[in-house]
Amino acid sequence: MSRDRPRFSRAALRAGAIATLPIQAGLLPFGLVVGVQSQAHGLSLLEAGLMSFFVYAGSAQLLALEHWGPAAPIVGATIAAFVVNLRLALMGPLLAPWLDRVRGWRLWGGLFVMADQNWAISLAEQKAGRWDAGFLFGSGVMMWVSWLLATLVGHSAGAVLQLPPGHPLFFTALAVFVAVLVPMWSGRRLLVPWSVAAVVSVLVYRLAPGTSWYIVAGALSGACAGVWRDRHAAACSSVTSCQSWWQAGRRNGPGRW
Repeated sequence: MSRDRPRFSRAALRAGAIATLPIQAGLLPFGLVVGVQSQAHGLSLLEAGLMSFFVYAGSAQLLALEHWGPAAPIVGATIAAFVVNLRLALMGPLLAPWLDRVRGWRLWGGLFVMADQNWAISLAEQKAGRWDAGFLFGSGVMMWVSWLLATLVGHSAGAVLQLPPGHPLFFTALAVFVAVLVPMWSGRRLLVPWSVAAVVSVLVYRLAPGTSWYIVAGALSGACAGVWRDRHAAACSSVTSCQSWWQAGRRNGPGRW
């Protein structure tokens, strides 16, 4: 199939939905935990369902629930959720060969239901030379429906279990964010920005408890540290190259620079 005119077929919708079935094993427990958390923080079954229906972002939902209350820091939590989901701005362009050639509900619907898991399998589908954009939408809708059902079941289970405050299950929010870091680790080059982000986050959390500004501060400081590291490495590489060039010239003698 030509990549200039990707299709949006029923076959691709069905293939995308089927491709997500193995992923559900990891998605459903996460959804159950979000449902239990929403019940523990006072959301009704309808409110929990609407949250999963419209937000559809496990990490952002857990982040919002952590600060849920009569005096919730709405601005700080909103900015923190934006930072947490900023990765989607980097994920979408990689599917541009599909997304740039579809319009209307096919485009916006695909973007709405795009999550980490179905984005990954859609990218693999695209790299394999299959140019049917319906795969992204089909896989996303399947995961979206499963996520909604899992949170509703989790909310109902939470109402029955009535877990006390401090139960280990409520540690899940932190555990999820820590677990996300594991596949992102690519070597010692990340040590500096990650360390800076961790230290700044802890300091801001101590200075402004009960808010989400520590996430924003950690993200910005880590990003700045990463930029400094890359520029420092480039400068060192340039100096090393100049020194090598100078030493080679001295060995070869004048006239052989």
